[in-house]
Amino acid sequence: MGQPQPTPIEVSELPALAQATMKAAKFPVLATVEGDQPRVRPVSPVRTDGFTVYVANLRRYGKTAEIAANPKVELCYTDEEHNQVRITAEAEVVTEAGILGEIWEGNPLLRAYLRTPENPELIVYRMKALRVRYMREWALEYYEVPIR
Repeated sequence: MGQPQPTPIEVSELPALAQATMKAAKFPVLATVEGDQPRVRPVSPVRTDGFTVYVANLRRYGKTAEIAANPKVELCYTDEEHNQVRITAEAEVVTEAGILGEIWEGNPLLRAYLRTPENPELIVYRMKALRVRYMREWALEYYEVPIR
């Protein structure tokens, strides 16, 4: 059995392919660092604007201290066809009332669990892409996705 030969990808197609993979995958894995130990966990984004991903969090969760100590994070999306999108990002706490309000109104689970957007446990992180890479299943090679 020979090695699979992936179809070449045009650079102009990469943003759409990456975003389609993100939509299909839904739940990325978030990587952070605790001291010198990497930590990963699945997360459920509450909003995505292109390659900027917003993740809600509770202050008592371990990733709160990890991101405060080192805001460099990576998200990895893998869809059912094993296509991957890796977003290298910097996490920051969202403070804009308008964005927080839109996220709150658009997320029934947040409203049911936390009851009010002023709940002191709630933190929303904006993970702004610094680098985005895309790989088709079995391609064994990442493509750099142009980001604006």
